[in-house]
Amino acid sequence: MLIGLLGTVSVTVDGTARDIRAAKTRALLAVLALDPGRPVSYDELADELWSDRGLGNPRNALQAQATRLRKVLGDGEIELAAVPNGYLLRLPSGEVDATRFLDLASRGAAMVDTVPERAVEVLTEALSLWRGPALLDAGDGLRCRGAATLFEERRLSLWEDLAAARLAVGDVATAVADLGRLVAQNPLRESFCELLMVALYRCGRQSDALSAFHRIRNRLDVELGVQPGARLRRCHEDILAQDPVLAGPHRVVAASR
Repeated sequence: MLIGLLGTVSVTVDGTARDIRAAKTRALLAVLALDPGRPVSYDELADELWSDRGLGNPRNALQAQATRLRKVLGDGEIELAAVPNGYLLRLPSGEVDATRFLDLASRGAAMVDTVPERAVEVLTEALSLWRGPALLDAGDGLRCRGAATLFEERRLSLWEDLAAARLAVGDVATAVADLGRLVAQNPLRESFCELLMVALYRCGRQSDALSAFHRIRNRLDVELGVQPGARLRRCHEDILAQDPVLAGPHRVVAASR
């Protein structure tokens, strides 16, 4: 059995997805699956599922959703357990795609500098778990929205690690293709631009690398009224000087790690 949070909220058993029709049932599953094994109180769950209105008796409302969720889960490895004043989800480790993603992302990041070939494999496997925006239909509760933001930031950081690993193994063409798309989607993220500049320089496209710097510099100035950070400016200077350091290992360390 697998619980999916990296896309629509889903439950898959033996390769077959089970239908979760009720929006509140999906939200209940999502918030419990974010921290499996930890009890979540009735009040916390009610705030997540009915943040737009107060409930006179949240326990009864939650019991109805729990009954629906148990029917979806069936008799398998995952158990929705009632505990004093709340619920928790009991399940084997690795049965939530978001948990697997975070584990693979951390393992892959640790390999980039030492075994980049293996890092590419692990990080690619982590990305394959995504089916769309995280917690897409989990509702508007603060826990799920906050978790979705954190998962997305970790996914972007993983792309940085993957690009660095591809550069380390000499797969510059793939790195350029990936980073070109990522820069287009995240035009103010300086780390993507820095890696793209290095990748372009390494495949003999120095002028394109410099153009990428000028584009983000202009955009930062127009949209935010700021100049590129020190790292990006240093990368620009290194390219102008054709510094040999650009041929060596190049890694962007994200603030979130």
